[in-house]
Amino acid sequence: MAASLTSTIALDLGSTAIKAGILADSGEFAAVLSRPAPTTTGENGICESDALAYLTTATELLDQCLADTGGNARLGLSCQRSSFLLWDKISGLPVTPLISWQDTRGEASCKTLRSQEPLIKDLTGLRLTPYYFAPKLRILLEDRPALREGLEQGELIVGTLDCFLIYHWSGGNRHQTDVSMAARTLLMDVRQAAWSPVLCDLFGIPLNWLPAITPSSGLNLTLNNGCTLQADIADQSAALIASIRPDSTEALVNLGTGGFVVRYLPEQVPMQIDGYLRTLVYEDSTSKTHTAIEGTINSIAAALAPYPYQDCRLENLAEAVQLFCTCEPSGLGAPYFREASGTVFSAPVDHLSEHQIACLLLEGIIFRVTRILDDFRRCHGIDRVYLSGGLSEVPALRQGIAACSSVEVHSLQQREASLLGAAILAADLPPAYARKSVIVSPTSGAGALKDKYQHWKIWFDAFLNT
Repeated sequence: MAASLTSTIALDLGSTAIKAGILADSGEFAAVLSRPAPTTTGENGICESDALAYLTTATELLDQCLADTGGNARLGLSCQRSSFLLWDKISGLPVTPLISWQDTRGEASCKTLRSQEPLIKDLTGLRLTPYYFAPKLRILLEDRPALREGLEQGELIVGTLDCFLIYHWSGGNRHQTDVSMAARTLLMDVRQAAWSPVLCDLFGIPLNWLPAITPSSGLNLTLNNGCTLQADIADQSAALIASIRPDSTEALVNLGTGGFVVRYLPEQVPMQIDGYLRTLVYEDSTSKTHTAIEGTINSIAAALAPYPYQDCRLENLAEAVQLFCTCEPSGLGAPYFREASGTVFSAPVDHLSEHQIACLLLEGIIFRVTRILDDFRRCHGIDRVYLSGGLSEVPALRQGIAACSSVEVHSLQQREASLLGAAILAADLPPAYARKSVIVSPTSGAGALKDKYQHWKIWFDAFLNT
């Protein structure tokens, strides 16, 4: 991988893979190095992995890239949100596993604090769920008083995964995380971009235990290996930076393990639709914060996995005119937040083939995405949509969204969006730099699907009221 004196390296600390690359002048990666992330283990809501293995693998990948740059590079770090651990202040060794964002042990915390949910939502822009940092840490400290004592005595440190790596790479001199990671803890006031004493008190987590909150870029932190950490950002925020511009009327639809639909909010513009998440995307080097409105679609990959969805074509959709479904087996995401015991069909589907069920599930995803885009267009204005993520490569899915949407739909061609966003931020390049996309044009069958969407909305609204 050829490099210049101003080389930019990006590292993406994902749940399934750890990736690294050197950004070329074209705005793309000449090559991407990838290693499997440490395996998560546990049951009954517990989901943990080896934090030291994350550190070791990330360091090896970073060193490999640095060897190709001559040891002179800027670093952009992208990290999974809400995963955290505790470690010893002196040795730097973990005293807990890395507790994954997928871990649900914080459910008891959420039940205890349910009456405070309106306050929590107002301060954070988020719902009270066990996926975030604070509910899990609260339960962990209740179950293991020795950990709380260690934090109180200053012997232990708590932080997110990026915080742990930065602590090590700075020789134990920096205990910090960026604003986009802090925003997914349920402890940060999203308007102030600062830890909230009110929230810390609610969860029983003293503010002075928490890392310093930094901007997402312009960090200028020289690490022990000689490279300079310039950007630290949450993975979904990084993907957004790689894909759309903050000052535009664009939306991103990312379809992978789950789905999310995001549109930047203009400065000082309040959210006008109930139920959606208010996401603090990042803070740039000028101290300007960028926020977005976010709709979520849960567990779509898991719902599709048993069925031959890749064999479905647009013309196969809308054949079962009177059958509708939701494709979210773990419950409806934003703006509805409704629990469910599995995928819901409007009528029994025992008589259908697996191919026909796959088509119905794809329709459920297409219609939920379209409904969110309709809300965004009506209340905040959008004129163009970009599709990303592995599932967006399924022709029937992307063509179906183009068929039902009233705005222009593009399919992003770049890969590794989180890695790319971290590199763009570290290199101080404009968002969506060197973006490549193609317009998605639906094939035959578009009219029938668009008609069915209108009927699905009627069924879906009735389902929400049951």
